[in-house]
Amino acid sequence: MIFLNALEQILPSDRISDNETILEQHSTDESYHTPALPNVVVFPKTTIEVSRVVKLASEFNVPVVPFGLGTSLEGSVIPYQGGITIDFSLMNQILEVRPDDFLVKVQPGVTRKQLEKELKKYGLFFSVDPGADATLGGMAATNASGTTSVKYGVMRDQVRNLQVVLADGSVIHTGNMAAKSSSGLHLNGLFIGSEGTLGCFTELTLKVHGIPEKMVAGRAAFTTLDDAVGAVIAILQAGIPVARVELVDASSMKHINLFSNTDYLEMPTIFIEFHGNEAGLQEDMNFTTEILEEHQCQDFAFEADTAGRNRLWKARHQTAYAFLHHYPGKKQMVTDVCVPISHLANAIKQGRAAVEASGFPGGIVGHVGDGNYHILMMIDAQNPEDIAKANEVNEQIVSYALSCGGTCTGEHGVGVGKAKYQLAGHGAALQVMKRIKDSLDPHHILNPGKIFTELD
Repeated sequence: MIFLNALEQILPSDRISDNETILEQHSTDESYHTPALPNVVVFPKTTIEVSRVVKLASEFNVPVVPFGLGTSLEGSVIPYQGGITIDFSLMNQILEVRPDDFLVKVQPGVTRKQLEKELKKYGLFFSVDPGADATLGGMAATNASGTTSVKYGVMRDQVRNLQVVLADGSVIHTGNMAAKSSSGLHLNGLFIGSEGTLGCFTELTLKVHGIPEKMVAGRAAFTTLDDAVGAVIAILQAGIPVARVELVDASSMKHINLFSNTDYLEMPTIFIEFHGNEAGLQEDMNFTTEILEEHQCQDFAFEADTAGRNRLWKARHQTAYAFLHHYPGKKQMVTDVCVPISHLANAIKQGRAAVEASGFPGGIVGHVGDGNYHILMMIDAQNPEDIAKANEVNEQIVSYALSCGGTCTGEHGVGVGKAKYQLAGHGAALQVMKRIKDSLDPHHILNPGKIFTELD
């Protein structure tokens, strides 16, 4: 009660809630992980308010969990130790667009689509596209990526500067607006991907890009996964500057057709896109066509107009919803590993075999240009046997990825689902990470139970 009274001295009562419905809305994300209620949810509007809330939490030793839209897939925002959830939905202002510098400054609650709409006025776009209309603060917290990472990089590559509220309520900046710097430690890289365990982001300065003169998408179907992945490797080795290259397996293509009313061949399929000028793109497309034919491509079609291209990528992005629609009452468990591209075909075949052995309906999709792939499994989240079996499949997939020099998560983050793999993935370097955590958050109030589970 003393803490809540003190909280009311920082924020107006209409931006502090312990309403049961509000607490439930902040008790989970889009993953299968067990929900847990926070004690209170606050809705700050400024960095100063966030700073005061975190400082108060530090004084009372109360856990703090940052929350964007709850689109995370590994339980990153679930408050397993209760405490305060800081909802950043009211900090949703685009503060500055600097078209000559190709930069934009935003608050953490700005969503990807909100930013996209604003940038179009300037002939610019933001390149990271995870599919979901996530908040930019959340995307930075998990180092999100998506379909365009093969050309433009992941979230970490787009961030020039962060304003961060640390565990004691102090505020720092981690970078600047320059295109490069050799000054000091790379704090941007440290905080991005930390999932709220080192600080709360209150402003982000992001790199943006000019909208390409022309964009062309294509869809290529293959008899086998080996042929599909082999074609992708050959395209990359040829130096063709693809903007997106995605793999969708036969099972996923079947569900896409059912959900999106498309009539694509139900075979392992590559979705590919090129960005550039008219002359350059034609050359890239011709070269790509030759490579696809060499790898026994069974069907290939380009989509040059905007409507056709959007239809193609909408179908790809809705793969997860296609499975959910087909299995009402089921929950989706989505794996997320990244391997060296040379191991990708074997990794996907191993994953496919693991899913089939489990008996779960499921599909495989992947950002094959960078070796990141996902398996979508439909499970009964209320059935302990399903959860145990799904975790076993995930264990096999992660173990394979780690054995060939990969990682347990390419873009979804660690949260609670991947915390147990941190030692296997990082070895002695995990102790360095723990010392950083101890230094910045000595009382472990920031998103406890995530990444550094044994510390909390």
